[in-house]
Amino acid sequence: MRILISGASIAGPVLAYWLTRHGFDVTVVERAPALRKTGGHAVDLFRPAMDITERMGVLPRVEAVATGTTRMTLHREGARRPLRVDLRKIFQATSDRHVEIMRDDLSEIYYDAGRDDVEYLFGDSITALSPDGEVTFEHARPRRFDVVVGADGLHSNVRRLVFGEEAGLTTFIGAYLAVLSLPDTLGLDGEAVTHLGPGRTASLYSARHLDDARAVFLFRRAEPLDYHHRDVPRQKQLLRAAFSGMHPQVDGWLAALDGPGPFYFDSITQLRLDTWSRGRVTLVGDAGYCPGPAVGGSTSLAVLGAYVLAGELAAAGGDHERAFAAYEREMGELVRRSRAFAIGAARSLIPDSPAGVWALARGGQLVSALPAGLTRAIAKLNTGGVRMHDSMQVKDYAVTTAA
Repeated sequence: MRILISGASIAGPVLAYWLTRHGFDVTVVERAPALRKTGGHAVDLFRPAMDITERMGVLPRVEAVATGTTRMTLHREGARRPLRVDLRKIFQATSDRHVEIMRDDLSEIYYDAGRDDVEYLFGDSITALSPDGEVTFEHARPRRFDVVVGADGLHSNVRRLVFGEEAGLTTFIGAYLAVLSLPDTLGLDGEAVTHLGPGRTASLYSARHLDDARAVFLFRRAEPLDYHHRDVPRQKQLLRAAFSGMHPQVDGWLAALDGPGPFYFDSITQLRLDTWSRGRVTLVGDAGYCPGPAVGGSTSLAVLGAYVLAGELAAAGGDHERAFAAYEREMGELVRRSRAFAIGAARSLIPDSPAGVWALARGGQLVSALPAGLTRAIAKLNTGGVRMHDSMQVKDYAVTTAA
């Protein structure tokens, strides 16, 4: 059975790895000319994704390039003194098994895990899909596949071709995310520096193995901003307008917008499809059920979704209709819970009032002061809140090929 995957970031390589272990013939097409190295930002892997990563045999590599960020210096707008936050206790409260890793590093690790058994077509993209599995590419000759999977992110090309334009399928949840690469002039060593104010927060962090740093910006807006997702000059203009004057240190970070470093900007948007499958085509990860970048655990959800999709295709003996239905049943409730979690997280992480800023800062300080065992015990009482990601279960699927 021949399966085509569009996208080689996170979900695509994980899906390709497990499909080959189940005996399928897999091709991955990726628009970029090589594996993407765009600077990227830190993403979280929670217990289910960690378990799957361990089954893939790459957990030691993941842990070796974890960011290593363990503490935060938190500045509140208008406050004289910063607060100190112990991030280890924050992470321990949210998950029994967690790692923070740069997205580019994670993508490369997953790609390396299965690259020898998968055909990768870089520098190409799908231009048309027929109901019988005929696929037309921008450069390669047309080919026929039994199943096509869109693993190509929030702005999925496969989803657009099969389900229609993005605007009718997404819901803006009131915030924006930007990431900027810049020199590590502060000599960050396991520390993040954060500035928090009503409706906006900016942080600078690095990783143990990097010689540069990442500035991450989150800000609230009641209505969507007017820009195109590929119009970088306009995006930089909007970011400056949102953060200029917050703090001299933040203004210094914004100055790097004039440099050549990688830059990312997007709305925090949810996808709300009633189904992720149509005919021979299905979607995985952000392409099908993005709960909201940076606030909804989308990376862990993508890893779990890819693993489940591969397992259900194998369990159904390649019967895509039966497999897709089972895949959506397995993931449906998890996706709905992730959406609800993301909406609450966006409100909490980007408070819109001085009182909300104070509450968030003091909450972080309180968790830092409590014994780690107590914070974990309290958090475990709320599997629908901060422990929601750890409560997801990883199903066992029989594998036909040794890893």
